[in-house]
Amino acid sequence: MQTIAGALSRQPWREIPAVFAEALRPRIDEIAADMLAEIRREVGAYRRPLGSAVGRDLSAAVHRAMRQFVELIENPDSPQGHHELYFQHLGRLEFLNGRTADGIQAAYRVGARIACRHYVRIARDAGLPPEAEPAVTEAVLTHVDAMSAQAVRGYADARARSAGETERTRRALAVRLLEHAPDPGGEPLAALAELAEWRLPDTLACLVMRRAGGGGHVLAMGLDEDILSLPRGGELLLLVPDPGDGGRLDRLRAAVRDHPAALGPTVPLGDARLSAYCARLTLQHRRGLAAPRGELLMADDHLLDVQLLSGAPIGRLMADRVTETLRGLPAGKAARLAETLQALLMSWGRTAPEVADALGIHPQTVRSRLRQLDELFGDRLTDPAFRTGALLALRTLELTGTGDG
Repeated sequence: MQTIAGALSRQPWREIPAVFAEALRPRIDEIAADMLAEIRREVGAYRRPLGSAVGRDLSAAVHRAMRQFVELIENPDSPQGHHELYFQHLGRLEFLNGRTADGIQAAYRVGARIACRHYVRIARDAGLPPEAEPAVTEAVLTHVDAMSAQAVRGYADARARSAGETERTRRALAVRLLEHAPDPGGEPLAALAELAEWRLPDTLACLVMRRAGGGGHVLAMGLDEDILSLPRGGELLLLVPDPGDGGRLDRLRAAVRDHPAALGPTVPLGDARLSAYCARLTLQHRRGLAAPRGELLMADDHLLDVQLLSGAPIGRLMADRVTETLRGLPAGKAARLAETLQALLMSWGRTAPEVADALGIHPQTVRSRLRQLDELFGDRLTDPAFRTGALLALRTLELTGTGDG
């Protein structure tokens, strides 16, 4: 960023006789009043009473600029660092007060126009030669460019600092929402959300994505402004308010396309951690779910299977106990009876035609197998606890047969 000293390196002041500064100094207040009136008339952001905070800042800036202009004519080599800091401070104030950088630059342009008009007249009245007038005009424009650049720099610095603070606060809010047991002495959630400029939603869902080369890509896609992001190790977590609203889900799918990612179930705000947990488990068991590559996994569609895969070692132990009864049979027969048992347990009416339809075989074949199952398992087939456990165990075997558990 160019400094005032750098912008003034052409030193047009050396071409202006010192008598001009002597003529200008006593007229600073008069010319400043004209500048202030015109700036307030033309630039809406500064159309405030001179006694207001905005008016006082504007008046101080105009007077400061004119005194600096006189100083540069009197001593072109004088240090300018203190002026740089002052105009940068003005730029920061503009941002903090909600005004735009365009307004700053518009005010400087108006001030330059008024200054040129007055300064040329003063140069003539002071008896300066005609060739001094272009030098005065160049000096005014050079000076205004330098001041404007420093104000814009201060504005940009304040905006960047504000964005950084907001982002840090948003990450702190995301951490707070994902805490298992929030610190009772911590800042209230509503207050933290207000600092983060984030409206507390009724529901949210957590998206978990593996970051191997993909985290920056997702952020660069431009997520909805109200989505909180939290990088953690090899993961990127996104807290998505009300994911069913509008086309948000489609935009998420597009953002994470071709990157391993899962979206947890939509839950009340206080259960954000649970949504993240479900998304993480779904992503972890992606292969076991035989999910299509390059698509966002929806944890809601796989909750039961994810639960079984997460407890696969216990599920296999349960399955061993269920199939223990079949171990004395030839392998082929045992496999057919295990398949029939699972279809029976999943059926509503437990009738041979229903089971046969599920297996795609003849009902008479099923009747034969059901008689064999009755002989092997007896009353356990009517025991609700056995039926539930056996069904879950057999489903676990099915899920882990081709997956990685």
